Amino acid sequence: MAKAAGLTYVDEGDGPVTLFLHGVGTGSHLWRNVIAELRGERRCVAPDLPVHGGSEIREDLSLPALAEAIEEFCAELELGEVDLVANDTGGAVAQILAVRHPERLRTLTLTNCDVHEDTPPPAFVPTVELAARGELVPLVETLLGRPDLLSVTAYGVSYEQVEDPAAVVEAYLRPILSKPGGGEAFERMLTSVDAKDMIAIEPLLTVLAVPALVVWGTGDVFFDVKWARWLRDTIPGVRKVVEIEGGRLFFPEERAAELVPHLRAFWESEG
Repeated sequence: MAKAAGLTYVDEGDGPVTLFLHGVGTGSHLWRNVIAELRGERRCVAPDLPVHGGSEIREDLSLPALAEAIEEFCAELELGEVDLVANDTGGAVAQILAVRHPERLRTLTLTNCDVHEDTPPPAFVPTVELAARGELVPLVETLLGRPDLLSVTAYGVSYEQVEDPAAVVEAYLRPILSKPGGGEAFERMLTSVDAKDMIAIEPLLTVLAVPALVVWGTGDVFFDVKWARWLRDTIPGVRKVVEIEGGRLFFPEERAAELVPHLRAFWESEG
């Protein structure tokens, strides 16, 4: 994989640039199925957030700092305007990036993600509390040798079905723990995700004119569909809310074929 601004990334296809952002505990690999369908018509760029994949660790891992890291990444690659598509924590980063650098975005698509005071969502707070006590890394290390235990973690409810637990562990968790200080940085990142940063941008979201699409899985235990409607009622640029029946947090990976037609239609409607 290539690297820019300290972030490893996938870069496939030619055409208008689509930038994909993942959340904590996953990586650019999350978007592989979406990219497979779009790379024949678009340039698909998917970075690994700091700490994840082969990306470097940063001192400041707060949501605003992550947004600036993505802006630095875009600037170094001279991406110009992008169609931004985001999931999970990446959606929070995308919202901050959108209000700070609206000129960077041609369009914005948000899938199930942190919104306003639902950051982190209540169902994920126990995991954050483990991280705050320094007790999460030992549990994650156990998963490296026992991927079958993935079903009893947050991953187990983020997918409708974890068909290959070992592949999930190898794609997302091993790269984090394999770098020096990666486990501790991952815990620090989880505890740096703070609702105050999202609540602070609400006034800016209310005047965000960037054309936006919201696509939300309705079976997500972390991010209720009411937050999709909050985004619709708050951001004037939102054109449409699409509900993916029964879709869970990682539906962009599991059900990419259902997401892609909505992306194509949205981008076509916005010229």
